[in-house]
Amino acid sequence: MTESTSAAASGPVQPPPPPPPPATITATGFAPGIELERVSRWYGNVVAVNDISFSLGPGVTGLLGPNGAGKTTILHMTAGLLAPSSGRVRIEGHPAWRNPSIYRRLGLVPEREAVPSHLTGRQYVEFNARLHGLADPRGATTRALETVDLADAADRPLGTYSKGMQQRAKIAGSLVHDPPVLLLDEPFNGMDPRQRLHMIDLLRSMAAEGRTILFSSHILEEVERLAYSIP
Repeated sequence: MTESTSAAASGPVQPPPPPPPPATITATGFAPGIELERVSRWYGNVVAVNDISFSLGPGVTGLLGPNGAGKTTILHMTAGLLAPSSGRVRIEGHPAWRNPSIYRRLGLVPEREAVPSHLTGRQYVEFNARLHGLADPRGATTRALETVDLADAADRPLGTYSKGMQQRAKIAGSLVHDPPVLLLDEPFNGMDPRQRLHMIDLLRSMAAEGRTILFSSHILEEVERLAYSIP
């Protein structure tokens, strides 16, 4: 299972699409933050994900499995980056596929390195803030960097960061617009024990604030320590 994420900026930044309305109210209350209904994805004769269904509300949920089990495929479909071969994926009651407006209420942390090494941490996070059209991108950037404990290294190039620091920079970029739904693919890669404990505390506190968080891991201990549930 592979993924590739890249970003380039040239010319003026286009304004973001308008955000979708908050979660749709259904007969049983608010629509779940994340909902997969009989979702499958195949590549030719290879079945990556087969008939998966689950609904998630506020809290932390872990996708546990070895490399190649389909975790990244599930996250990519949930993030609207990959169309399901069958079934439906919704974010707060709204379709994920071909619906750019969901990114105003969704944050994604990909597994592979996706940070431009020539930018500083502050420039990278502020670029994300401006893409989202935030009213105060500099203030949001400062808050996001402080949240992931990168304020002291904010003005260094990302190329000088350790792998764990780059992971935290990606998380800051995904949090800068304060989304209620957060997707993280192997978020603890490259983090030392202190950084892992800080990130566990951070994700738990965000879940307690009402966010829906879905993360993947192939390490049972990480999921046991953090996740409230495992679909």
